[in-house]
Amino acid sequence: MELFEKTLEKNYVYEGKIINVRCDKAALPTGKPCTREVVEHNGGVCVAAITDKNELMFVRQFRYPYMEVILELPAGKLEKGEDPFEAGKRELEEETGCVAEKYASLGKFYPTPGYCGEIIYLYVGWQLRETGMNLDDDEYLEVEKIPLDKAVDMVLNGEICDGKTQALVMRVAEMQRRGTIGR
Repeated sequence: MELFEKTLEKNYVYEGKIINVRCDKAALPTGKPCTREVVEHNGGVCVAAITDKNELMFVRQFRYPYMEVILELPAGKLEKGEDPFEAGKRELEEETGCVAEKYASLGKFYPTPGYCGEIIYLYVGWQLRETGMNLDDDEYLEVEKIPLDKAVDMVLNGEICDGKTQALVMRVAEMQRRGTIGR
């Protein structure tokens, strides 16, 4: 069975600094016309930084859409054409004041595939060295170290609600269990 839908016409209804919004005309695999609403986003990165005590470096920051402070792993958006790995290293240092000597890619995460094309690239870093935070002018956050086992429990009991953070915490925990990443 063919699953692919064909874009017939792209119609931009909003073009912003972070997102663009389209209302496209498309064709289903049967050829029947349909409408697809799409949010375009350059993507982002998320980094799980593991201390030598097997703690993860988290940040707490206010997230306007939810009107609450959210506990997350360090993350940030990609600039158009930016290399995700370089962005991940930049975000880790900006938000936590640490750089990692070793990194591994843990794949990618599609946060909302029903309407948004955002891809978040996931990394883990270890053998950390402190350098000092360098936050953006509009960025306010607090850094917190949480043991990996406790972070897993926090994901499982609903204390960590951020999807990219949930996925990355669980991947790191499983990969450590399998012995495929260091600390």
